[in-house]
Amino acid sequence: MLNKINESQIEQFAIELLQSLGWDYVFGPDTAPDSENNLSKIANRKSFEDVVLLDILENKLKIINPQIPENAINDAIKIVCTVPTQYPNMIANNEAFHRLLTEGIKVTYRKDGEEKGDIVKLIDFDNPENNDFLAINQFTVVENNINKRPDVVLFVNGIPLIVIELKNPADESATIKSAYNQIQTYKQQAIPSLFSYNEIIVFSDGFEAKAGSLSAGIDRFMAWKSIYDIGRDAMHCVSTLPQLELLIKGLLNKETFLDFLRFFIGW
Repeated sequence: MLNKINESQIEQFAIELLQSLGWDYVFGPDTAPDSENNLSKIANRKSFEDVVLLDILENKLKIINPQIPENAINDAIKIVCTVPTQYPNMIANNEAFHRLLTEGIKVTYRKDGEEKGDIVKLIDFDNPENNDFLAINQFTVVENNINKRPDVVLFVNGIPLIVIELKNPADESATIKSAYNQIQTYKQQAIPSLFSYNEIIVFSDGFEAKAGSLSAGIDRFMAWKSIYDIGRDAMHCVSTLPQLELLIKGLLNKETFLDFLRFFIGW
């Protein structure tokens, strides 16, 4: 039973749920470029403007695409990093990125004296454990001299695919609607580069929790109602769980999340 009432406790509750599902966790300030605690796996975040964790991305692309030479992997990484500037419109950038995420990135390279075309996969959809799943809370992003710190950002292979915005249920003004409005500010005025990669946005006050897409209006954000039961091999509703717990366990477990990305998000 969720009896935590302030925002930091809700944040910790969400992180613990994600860890129980196999997501790694790093405290956001430890990812700062100037932090003495900056871990080796994310040490290449040279600037607060960096929203893609390049060390993780490079390492995973080499593992997922062993047949592709390093220079072609680097070409794919450059394409990923230029996503926020591909078009002047963030939504157009997001649409283009979703295609890269689900279809892969076309590259060419020379092998045995001949030019060869291939596809660099950003995610191994068939083998979830072949990917890197990382949750970071209080992840500071600076863009156009604006400093923002989303509550929780979830990365797959170093790419920020989910933003979770949490509110204090004890604060009457801190509602799901206010969380939605805050995300709109992030998207439009503050840190649009982060959202160029976004696949899912989650809002919660610890009790109510809803998920939706980048372009969805608030009326299109919905609660998640089911958890995949491996033992029963079926989806079933667990109405006794708090909405936040149900959403994280039901949607953000590795297998369901990758299936959702691959088959249920479309432009």
